[in-house]
Amino acid sequence: MARDTSAQCKQCRREGEKLFLKGERCLTDKCAVGRRSYPPGEHGRGRRRKQSEYLMQLREKQKARRYYGLLEKQFHGAYETATRQPGVTGENLLRLLELRLDNVVYRLGFGASRRQARQLIRHGHFHVNDRRVDIPSYRVRPDDIIAAVPTSPGAKTTIEDATDLTAAVPAWLQADHDNLTGKVLRVPAREDVDIPVQEQLIVELYSK
Repeated sequence: MARDTSAQCKQCRREGEKLFLKGERCLTDKCAVGRRSYPPGEHGRGRRRKQSEYLMQLREKQKARRYYGLLEKQFHGAYETATRQPGVTGENLLRLLELRLDNVVYRLGFGASRRQARQLIRHGHFHVNDRRVDIPSYRVRPDDIIAAVPTSPGAKTTIEDATDLTAAVPAWLQADHDNLTGKVLRVPAREDVDIPVQEQLIVELYSK
């Protein structure tokens, strides 16, 4: 299965803000964005070039794609699905991304990062409605019950450690960290999605 193996801290530095790709490390003084707030590369500290309309649109798309940990083909596929749904395309796109199982596991606090949540899912440590699901892109629905069913002591410890880092769970989800279960209460609205992305710029980029 294809996956992004590039340096995660460099991705945050390139976008100029924390994307919380490395879990606990992002909350400490070791965070690369805090230590080196300029883009990576030979010319990172040089004068920034003028932001063209296309560059602004591209940066928003790359930021969102990296935030959710998707490859370009996966992200564009989600956009195509969003265009076929009624309503505002940009909001539909964010809603589809939020309803991915790997994102929901992360939002519930069962993974320190989306990448860690994705790995736990692939290893079969989560059930949806009492059925094992090992597909990170699986789209959850309202009233779905997500339960952590760790098959090894190491996995259980990893999940429990992740819950200790969770400050809050979004209003559209309900989490029971004692029993390692969660529930999807409703489909998230735009105000429930707190990522620093202007989704309209992504729509404009793909509409060209």
